[in-house]
Order: sequence, then C-alpha cells, then structure tokens
Amino acid sequence: MNKLLLLVTVLALSACGFHLRGVAKLPFDTVYVEASSSPALGTALQRAIRFGSQTRTVAQPGEAEVLVRVLSATREKRILSLGGTGRVREYQLILRVSFSAQERAGRELLAPQQIELHRDFSYDDSQILAKESEEALLYDDMQNDAVTQILRRLSAIPPAGGQ
Repeated sequence: MNKLLLLVTVLALSACGFHLRGVAKLPFDTVYVEASSSPALGTALQRAIRFGSQTRTVAQPGEAEVLVRVLSATREKRILSLGGTGRVREYQLILRVSFSAQERAGRELLAPQQIELHRDFSYDDSQILAKESEEALLYDDMQNDAVTQILRRLSAIPPAGGQ
C-alpha cells in the first residue's frame, strides 16, 4: 500500500510539471551589485547569484559586464484590523524594492523597476516577543522573494549577441 501511494505521488508530481528550480541562467558572465541603500538585500542578492547561477560576482564595477543597482528597499507596517477594544489584531507588512541594471558601457538593460511584496499577520500584544520574531521572519522571507524576482528579471535580459 505504501509503495502504491509513493508511486501515485511521484507520478502526480511529474505529471504537473514540477521540477526543482535549479541554476538561474543569467545572460552575462560577471556582475557587480551596488546596494548601499540596503546592504542586507545586496548581500542576499550577491549570494543568490554566486550560488544559484554560473555568473560571478566581482568586487569592482569596472570588472563587471553588468552593474545591478538596488536603488531602494523600504519597509512599511500598516494596521489591517482592530479588535473590539481598539487594539490592533492584524498588520500588513510591505517591502518595496527598486532596482536597475546596466552594462559596463552605461547602456540600460533594465530601467528602474519596483517589486512590492505584502504579508499579513495577526498580532497579540500578550505575545510581543514572539510577534516581533514573526515579523522579522516575514521580512526575511519577503527579502528572499524579492531576490528571486530580481534574478528572474535579470535572466530575462536578452543576451548581448542577440540584439
């Protein structure tokens, strides 16, 4: 019975097109990431490029084929709902990231673009420390999603020879 269930699960996953993400195929060999406005996001983006693609990150902008600039990364926290006593019951967390990409020669590959991510979470003021930790984890998760979206957009840039 267990073998049959395993076989059905494997067949269902293969039939729906599921496959592991694998390596990102960026259309350039070297990249410099400039993220003075958000060092944590810049570090996460460099790590994702270094370990999730064949592209190398370099230490100087002059050594790179492509310069990726993280223009801004802002966090916002909005009240979604209040309880009967006027206390906050839910928050919405928002992360906005703006970035652009250009060739070493200055030609723009990606005009400034914005990614906006939202997460909702319930709040209980009797569990302040736990909710602060949850908020930090949600922001980390949104940052990882933003990095993935940036990589996806970078991989959609046409190769230099294909213009």
